[in-house]
Amino acid sequence: MEFKHRSVLLDETIEQLNIRPEGIYVDGTLGGAGHSFEIAKRLTTGRLIGIDQDADAIAAATKRLEPYADKVTIVRNNYCNMKEELHRLGIERVDGILLDLGVSSFQLDTPERGFTYRDTNAPLDMRMDQRQTLTAKEIVNHYSEKELYRIIRDFGEDRFAKNIAKHIVEARKIKELETTGELIDVIRASIPMKVQATGGHPAKRTFQAIRIELNRELDVLKDTLDEMIDLLSPRGRICIITFHSLEDRIVKTIFRKNENPCTCPSDFPVCVCGKVSKGKVITRKPILPSEEELEENSRSKSAKLRVFERV
Repeated sequence: MEFKHRSVLLDETIEQLNIRPEGIYVDGTLGGAGHSFEIAKRLTTGRLIGIDQDADAIAAATKRLEPYADKVTIVRNNYCNMKEELHRLGIERVDGILLDLGVSSFQLDTPERGFTYRDTNAPLDMRMDQRQTLTAKEIVNHYSEKELYRIIRDFGEDRFAKNIAKHIVEARKIKELETTGELIDVIRASIPMKVQATGGHPAKRTFQAIRIELNRELDVLKDTLDEMIDLLSPRGRICIITFHSLEDRIVKTIFRKNENPCTCPSDFPVCVCGKVSKGKVITRKPILPSEEELEENSRSKSAKLRVFERV
């Protein structure tokens, strides 16, 4: 199957990156290379480093970026190892970094990857990196009820989290849950029918929660954002597209902290903590998809773009 992915907020992101033809840019979530293609075609003597942990993405992106192979380096890794990968390539500073934190259309539309709640016979997988041993199946069948409740409540923001966790634990006592369909049936049984009639697919939030937990998506973002800002050259920019309120909150908070790191009490006449601003937040409010994009691509619905510029 072709690695299709309509890049969300494509024009807006390219504009905000302020691409210089001789600059060095990193796409930390390469995917199908939609954003990367637009970056690469604007480079002359510049360089693009594309990073992804998904083997299918690497193969698709390599093919798509063939016309620009002389200025593109593709690396299979998690973007949390960006600094090490750049140092390995002899790069200390870059002019722009992009992260698109959404699940690609390919991953969602390939049933055997187990990301989708629209196919009932898919395995409970959900690994972004298939070299990883832990899968969604282990989480569903071996996490305690308390742990399941925590991730569905926190990462899925589902008000029926407690009931869903309880039903999962009850169901797996009878038989191990192996497919997305089996999990969907359990979730459906946990949510009142009148809510299911109006609230979108009942499994959406739980699937999102399990995926975030399995791939440590929020931890990776939280733990590496400061480091990525440090990799930027003066006036270099980092653009991050989020699809989840918790991701967006992390980005917003860390961007603000890097803009104003001072920890002095507000009544101090001058700063004495010595913490210096690393740059400025370009987007006081996030950039959202246009009406046109929302009509063309329903998956852009919850997308938000935030931008930070290094001083």
